Amino acid sequence: MVTHRRRRTILTVLGLYFLAALFIGYFGINAFTGNHGLRAQQDLEQQLATMKDELGQLKAERAVWERRVSLLRADRIDPDMLDERARALLGYADPRDLTLLLHPR
Repeated sequence: MVTHRRRRTILTVLGLYFLAALFIGYFGINAFTGNHGLRAQQDLEQQLATMKDELGQLKAERAVWERRVSLLRADRIDPDMLDERARALLGYADPRDLTLLLHPR
């Protein structure tokens, strides 16, 4: 009888250690690969860096367009900008302009 109790005690202890190891392993793996784990954090940091770069480019593009729009305002219109826009919209050319005719291929 003593040997069966001893065997059962040893198996119970080993089973508990095994269960504890599985429990710790499960949470360890989720800490690394889960939705809020280390890999997810790295992906978010990479997306943040990409978006910051894109934001910088968009701010620069907006500054260019704001400058161009400010040149077209009625209170301080730039004659060169007006001439450029009129030619682009209406298809006009100045008699002093050099015109190159390209043959379509």
